[in-house]
Amino acid sequence: MNYAFDFSAPLAYWPDLLAGAWTTLSLSLASTFFGFLVGVFCALANTGRSRWLARLAGVYIEVIRNTPLLVQVFIVYFGLASLGMQVGAFTAAIVALVVNVGAYTSEIVRAGIESIPKSQLEAAECMGLSRWQTLRHVVLPPAIERVYPALSSQYVLLMLASSICSQISAEELTAVANRIQSDTFRSVETYLIVAAAYLAMSLVMRGALWLVAMVAFPRRRRLGTPL
Repeated sequence: MNYAFDFSAPLAYWPDLLAGAWTTLSLSLASTFFGFLVGVFCALANTGRSRWLARLAGVYIEVIRNTPLLVQVFIVYFGLASLGMQVGAFTAAIVALVVNVGAYTSEIVRAGIESIPKSQLEAAECMGLSRWQTLRHVVLPPAIERVYPALSSQYVLLMLASSICSQISAEELTAVANRIQSDTFRSVETYLIVAAAYLAMSLVMRGALWLVAMVAFPRRRRLGTPL
């Protein structure tokens, strides 16, 4: 086999590739932000005193973690349309990714919350702190700090998994690559370029999450503790 690589044809579509990469990053950042909020709320519900909230959060987590992301994307995209709610592919993709990553975030944050020593909670109670004050100052900051490396990895995986959204015609990087290779018939070259782009975006996202950690966890920055 004497296959001659020719990257000139797919690289001629570089504006489309850049637009797809930007859409991928936009999907990932929006889903990371809202998924983190959903995950923290569910983790607090799962470890709180309300039994029905804990059960509701538990059902949500188990359903999402035991069904494929692609199926969830289809349910959101086609399900909302069948209910008369016409949403674009980009919006449906964000909703599906938020629902998905929120469940995984919840379990990671729950592990961090449960790692807090009970003595700290007892000390907060002795100081007269309310439940919200205890969560705000005693529980959540060290809990999230401890599990931040796991959260970072999960959000990078989310960015890579967003390629599934190409199945509902969301114009992210993989969808653009599918169109380019069908036009140029240079599948290998196109997907090698896309693989390199995903690698670069993963490194950028890891760097951005590291910078967030440097701002959010000044104690680690002062001590020089690796994240």
